[in-house]
Amino acid sequence: MQQFIYGLLLLIALAIPPIAHFMESVMIIHMHMQMPMVVFAGFLMARLFMDRFPRFFDKWNGNGVPGILLFVIIVGFWTLPRSMDDALTEQSVEVFKFVSLSLLAGFPLRDSWKRLNSLGKNILFIFFTILFLVVGWLYIDAPVQLCNNYLVIEQITLGWGFLTTAICIVIYLIYITFTDRTKYE
Repeated sequence: MQQFIYGLLLLIALAIPPIAHFMESVMIIHMHMQMPMVVFAGFLMARLFMDRFPRFFDKWNGNGVPGILLFVIIVGFWTLPRSMDDALTEQSVEVFKFVSLSLLAGFPLRDSWKRLNSLGKNILFIFFTILFLVVGWLYIDAPVQLCNNYLVIEQITLGWGFLTTAICIVIYLIYITFTDRTKYE
């Protein structure tokens, strides 16, 4: 119950208009801080529902793949420049951003992560590495402004943030490949 309260408080804090406006005023903070924090709030809140309705999650997400696919679809949607623009201009899309990232991404991520085997987790890391490389290259190399609400320099900064994240994931994958994690558990 305590995690649910912390997640709800985090979600409410992120949705307070001055905080939301501040975080959305800088493109990289919007994409790489606010959105992951909303997913994390949903991740924290999911525990209460998983404890109260265990058969529901067992029934539709037995091996973790359906939940991870939903997570990937939602996160993939919010990496698109158009969806970020719409969230800044349309109030209903802004509400959908908070609902989809917390409930449709955070909840399934918490339930699915423990159900996935190590191969599934590595495939997910590789997928996000490729996604972040492609999207980072798109934001850096696009000859035009992709988001109407942000400057081109902010777009380039976000692209470099995506590339840096992809490099960090690659370093992590190399680390887990060449180390014996059983020695540390």
